[in-house]
Amino acid sequence: MAVLAPRPARPEPSGEGHLIVAGYHTATTGLGAGARRMLAAMRADGLDAIAADLTAAHRQEGWDREAPPMAVPPGPGTIILHVNGPMLPWALLALGRRAVAGKRLIAYWAWELPVLPADWKRGYAACHRIWAPSRFCAEAFSRPGHPPPLVVPHPPPVPDPAPLSRADFGLPDDAFVTLLVFDATSSLARKNPLGAIEAHRRAFGDDPGHVLVIKTHGTAFAGPGWTAVAEAAAERRNVRVMDAAMPRADLWALMAASDVLLSLHRSEGYGFAIAEMMELGRPVIATGWSGNTDFMLGPGCHAIGWRMIPARDPQGIYDMPEACWADPNLEEAAMVLRRIVGNPALRRPSPVHLPRPDYRAALGHA
Repeated sequence: MAVLAPRPARPEPSGEGHLIVAGYHTATTGLGAGARRMLAAMRADGLDAIAADLTAAHRQEGWDREAPPMAVPPGPGTIILHVNGPMLPWALLALGRRAVAGKRLIAYWAWELPVLPADWKRGYAACHRIWAPSRFCAEAFSRPGHPPPLVVPHPPPVPDPAPLSRADFGLPDDAFVTLLVFDATSSLARKNPLGAIEAHRRAFGDDPGHVLVIKTHGTAFAGPGWTAVAEAAAERRNVRVMDAAMPRADLWALMAASDVLLSLHRSEGYGFAIAEMMELGRPVIATGWSGNTDFMLGPGCHAIGWRMIPARDPQGIYDMPEACWADPNLEEAAMVLRRIVGNPALRRPSPVHLPRPDYRAALGHA
């Protein structure tokens, strides 16, 4: 793909012309969510942004390079690609030579370790500039001889919950509900649901008045690691697993029905669920390391201490022995959970409205 893909125009074009946001617009992944949110926010800001959805091309085998799966107008302009480094040449090939020719190419990357795998190297030759959702990511993407990555955070989410109550989710009205949200294909070792289950056990034991809800999807593709998580959850009478894709409005409703978000991750490039709960005005308990530290500030934000350990991932997504990530302090997380339960004033902090990115300034800077 790196050999066949169109080369970025040299010298770097001005970028004036059509504005295209390319990515996995219909995928239930973090990269897909990032592309959708950027597109919607740009349009809300009055920018005439065009969507180029790469999802179908990614799934399709033997696709025709002469008939790209989406219509991107030829001529000058800017393409922002929500496709990580190893796949960037493929994305340019999927878009087509005519679409790419003469355009400025900005890669919007997300990664969850302070170092990059070797196969990301090809991505630097396939773009002019790099944008990152957090300072943590920008530092990982910085390379000599390439323009410094620009931090362009994700636009703040706009809560839009469906009219659903706790009863609709089978949750007791009088319980204190702790919520954990993650995609099981994004690395169970990184999302660390076993840590969340253990912290909840240390805080509340099996007390049915304190419920941990594990909202996930993609477990069929998560390998044997999910079996260990499912077994640990089944051992606790006050842990509920919701294993299914959920409409966005229904997920908002579940989050609004919960008392606190618990994210004892080992690393986040950004941390969508944390930002969403903050916008809802719910407290968040999360590992105080990596991308979420950019915005996890203000009332209701509880950063948990950590120690660095080698990155080990049985799913193979982040298994880089030369890299380290955070191992959160479970006892501290349990203590914070109990503190929030014991202080009603901590349960409903004021919503934290995150700043909106200035895309016009970013495009001018890029």
